[in-house]
Amino acid sequence: MATPRGPRPGAFPPNHNPNALANNLQNLQINLSNRQELSNASSGGQQPPPFATGQPCPPPSDAFQRGFAPPVAPGQSTLPPDAMPARPAGPTPVSQPLPFASRPPPPGVLPMGSAPPVAPGQSTLRPDAMPARPTGPTLESQPPSFASRPPPSGVLPSSIGGPAAPRPGPLGPPTPLQMFSNGPAGNGPPAFAPGMMQSGSRPPPPVSNLQRPPPPTMLSSQAPSQPLKTRPGFGGPPTFVSSSVGQPGPPFSTLPRGPMFPGSSNMPPPPGPLTPPPVQGTVQSSGHLHGMQSWPQQLPQVGLSSPTHGAMQLQQLMSGMPPGPPPFPNQSMAMGQTDPSQIDANHIPPYSSSSAVIQHETHMDNHANPPPPATSTYIVKDNGNCSPRYMRCTLNQVPCTVDILSKSKMQLALLVQPLALPHPSEEPIHVVDFGESGPVRCSRCKGYINPFMKFIDQGKRFICNLCGFTGEVPHEYQCNLGPDGRRRDADERPELCRGTVEFIAPEEYMVRDPMPAVFFFLVDVSMHAIQTGATAAACSAISQVIPNLPEGPRTMVAIATFDSTIHFYKLKCAQQQPSILIVPDVQDVYTPLTSDIVVQLDECREHLEILLDSIPGMFQDNRTTDSAFGAAAKAAFLAIKSTGGKLLVFQSILPSIGIGSLFARDAEGRSNTPAGEKEPHKLLQPVDKTLQTMADEFAEYQVCVDLFITTQTYVDVASLSVVPRTTGGQVYYYYPFSALSDLAKLSNDLRWNVTRPQGFEAVMRLRCSEGIQVQEYSGNYNNRNPADVDFPAIDCDKTIMVSLKYNDKLREESGCSFQCALLYTTIYGQRRIRVSTLFLPCTNNLTSLFVAPDLDTLFSCILKQAAKEMTSAPLSRVKDKATKVCINILHSYSMFCATKSSSALLMPEALKFLPLYTLALLKSHGLSSDGRIDERSFWLNYVSPLPTPSVIPLIYPRMIVIHDLDEKELEDSIIPAIIPLSSIHISDEGIYLLENGIDCLVYVGASVQQNVLTRLFGISSVEEISNQFMLQQYDNQLSKKLNDVLNEIRRQRCSYLRLKFCKKGDSSAEAMFLSNMVEDRMPSGAAYADFVALIRSEIRKKKA
Repeated sequence: MATPRGPRPGAFPPNHNPNALANNLQNLQINLSNRQELSNASSGGQQPPPFATGQPCPPPSDAFQRGFAPPVAPGQSTLPPDAMPARPAGPTPVSQPLPFASRPPPPGVLPMGSAPPVAPGQSTLRPDAMPARPTGPTLESQPPSFASRPPPSGVLPSSIGGPAAPRPGPLGPPTPLQMFSNGPAGNGPPAFAPGMMQSGSRPPPPVSNLQRPPPPTMLSSQAPSQPLKTRPGFGGPPTFVSSSVGQPGPPFSTLPRGPMFPGSSNMPPPPGPLTPPPVQGTVQSSGHLHGMQSWPQQLPQVGLSSPTHGAMQLQQLMSGMPPGPPPFPNQSMAMGQTDPSQIDANHIPPYSSSSAVIQHETHMDNHANPPPPATSTYIVKDNGNCSPRYMRCTLNQVPCTVDILSKSKMQLALLVQPLALPHPSEEPIHVVDFGESGPVRCSRCKGYINPFMKFIDQGKRFICNLCGFTGEVPHEYQCNLGPDGRRRDADERPELCRGTVEFIAPEEYMVRDPMPAVFFFLVDVSMHAIQTGATAAACSAISQVIPNLPEGPRTMVAIATFDSTIHFYKLKCAQQQPSILIVPDVQDVYTPLTSDIVVQLDECREHLEILLDSIPGMFQDNRTTDSAFGAAAKAAFLAIKSTGGKLLVFQSILPSIGIGSLFARDAEGRSNTPAGEKEPHKLLQPVDKTLQTMADEFAEYQVCVDLFITTQTYVDVASLSVVPRTTGGQVYYYYPFSALSDLAKLSNDLRWNVTRPQGFEAVMRLRCSEGIQVQEYSGNYNNRNPADVDFPAIDCDKTIMVSLKYNDKLREESGCSFQCALLYTTIYGQRRIRVSTLFLPCTNNLTSLFVAPDLDTLFSCILKQAAKEMTSAPLSRVKDKATKVCINILHSYSMFCATKSSSALLMPEALKFLPLYTLALLKSHGLSSDGRIDERSFWLNYVSPLPTPSVIPLIYPRMIVIHDLDEKELEDSIIPAIIPLSSIHISDEGIYLLENGIDCLVYVGASVQQNVLTRLFGISSVEEISNQFMLQQYDNQLSKKLNDVLNEIRRQRCSYLRLKFCKKGDSSAEAMFLSNMVEDRMPSGAAYADFVALIRSEIRKKKA
């Protein structure tokens, strides 16, 4: 029993390195074979491959203690990379709603223990020139920083990794695996091989090289063509609603946790230079701990007009000539009009990527500092506000009234990623232990202590920054105030000087003992799965991931197989081989001998390995074509119902028998008619509510389902995905599945799924300042209580969108605060509360809203809302709404904020890429009318929890030239500069790589030089490239650089991207590649220049 306000015993093990997982995030190198990897791991002096042999570490033992204002220890420990939290249950104050922990457990479950003025000489581009994509320290005596992972979700479903060996020093770069060159190696392990290829993380660039990217240039547009017919859009401002102010929230406590993330900045740089952070305004004294920010009223803006001076100046710049004199300030840039359909490639601004790393301080000079773009590479110093990795707002200034927000046509929403992984060079999250009394909280709204609570009366009372209530400070937590009104110990207490902190939850936050880490593997062994190699691939992937599961008695495992019946395996027995228990009833299922089926990993490791090797052979002659997916999932659920856990299902065909059986719906299974012709939005909905009801029951008992679909046919993803989406899980889709080329990705996806930072039985709540309240949550979760979001499991790749609405006016001098609290259980059985607090200034000036909106976050919300709308509205209406959102925002700026009077399309600098992103969304695979229903359903499920840094790469992929890699000297980045997504940049003599976080396409022109083909691919002719072509590494500089580029992309995306080859002349493959050229005119939409002209035409019509 821990002493009151003392350290909690057994929190962390000795020699624990909380940064191990992120520091050694797998790069997914393609140039290491299995045998090479094994020999490397066993050789003396070599670092073991990350995610292969490294094991997750238990929680650290020296959690930050809280007593009578004790001093901060010089080496505070942090949350372990794979630690998870437990459910809360604080005492219920009088007249307050019941705390979460006081809810009765489900039946049958054991009791749960402003911007600079416009420059006088801003240039513009010609009408068909489109805006290019933007590119864009730890405290002394603090613990080492967490390592990071490359930019999320994104991007295919997150997939890779696991913890690995610690790096040499606290902040030292990880040591990459030694490269082998004794012969070519494939880009993935051979089918069913026991090992996987790994590699270490690439060290971050030295801090001395950090610099801010150059500001983006101004651009111009063309005359309008056909006007757009648009309909009322979604994604607009929230509706004003009246409600009581200051109504207390339930005394629920939430706790965040989190390890490091692989490749932070989380995403590779966007397709263009990073947009510089907004210019800081002057500081006004407000009496608040962090002063209010004053923003300049004049906005830098982009004029999209006709090809006058702006186009000529751009042409001069591109040809190396000095530019001519700039136009006078506020002068109209629309002087002539040309046919918008004429696109001159010489006038389109070239895209360029920047490896510059942005140093971002969340507060500067006592005011909130607008965050860098989500897709940029940045290192955060948390000095009051939480890192933008954990919480981002669409607007970096909050309008004081709903009228101002409505007039701007922008949405007020938050994207919350509570367990996001930080950059390797960032300070780790502090873990604070207040003992059995728990963290200090507001007695009215239940908000947690944070840097923006103001202490008064000699530190004896505090004013809550969320609800304004004045509360008493516990006697043992009191401290005198300094001349500035701050507590004298504020800089010594993480909860008073850090925007994100993690509290150890006391016993009152639990209604049962923290659940163990349970992993139940369920494998399809029907005839189709056996014949396609899906069963063998699943068993191989499971076998490879077993060594990465957490060590100790709290880790439980089980395995079952299914076709038309369900087969359980007794792993806890004295026999040499596990015995089989068959359940033939797939309508009223049951689970036999649960105690022998779900057992401790340490007790069954040998039997489990034997079983996994035997399963493919046991069913090799199986002729059963039916699949009882629903019944098998229900039976597995019954086996782990008393504890909860993760259920990982490998499914290969359409479930055809038992509970939740499905049938081939017309558009896919029978007539093969294009989905766009048969009301596809109805086919994107579940066929019935059977699986939804089952999923709700799973979530109630803390069972999370992850679904790995390895198929070559239609399986009705729309219906199957209901289960993972409701239980906080994820859908992985491999179509068409190939045992040869997809085994590496399947293995890495599974490994990252079970080893990434995650938590079990989690509950999240978002609290806001008075005047703002939560309107709706969106994402993969279960919503049993309107105020809370329940996750049977949550991980570092999951994001929740929170739509906000007004219930009162905000005061400009007070600012606006948001606080996210996540209560969860670590995989080592600790209950934690991760609290992230974001403070933003308020404004009564409409112009200020356009100074620094967060474009990446704003567009992410537009994308997620469009995806949500697709299941209930025709595709044409969804596209019209998305287009109208863009038009309305730019029209609002043009009407109320533009400093020019012109017929040109004027845009604020911060939103100049909104038309480009909107066009890319309209042409995306998810909104394609001729795509397969299963592929579109997967796209919708993939987008729902997608992190902000992964959204832009998904919609606007990254394309680079790879045939001349050996001729380029890149100082700061392995990956060369990106090129625009237009076919005018594609040459028959070139080879190009395009990736979006899900797939990686290599396009080979028809006239590539033979020596280039030989050095890169080991072939002499393009004709030798087939659909199953495997990339290998050869002993030459060009091949090595290509492998390095691909490894770095996979590291950044946290995913072993599927590599596909497309060659000129192969109609289907070439069409697949060219469908990503979103700036070209194609059947799915207009060219970029035409689209901008259409937007301008619509805005002019609205002004008329």
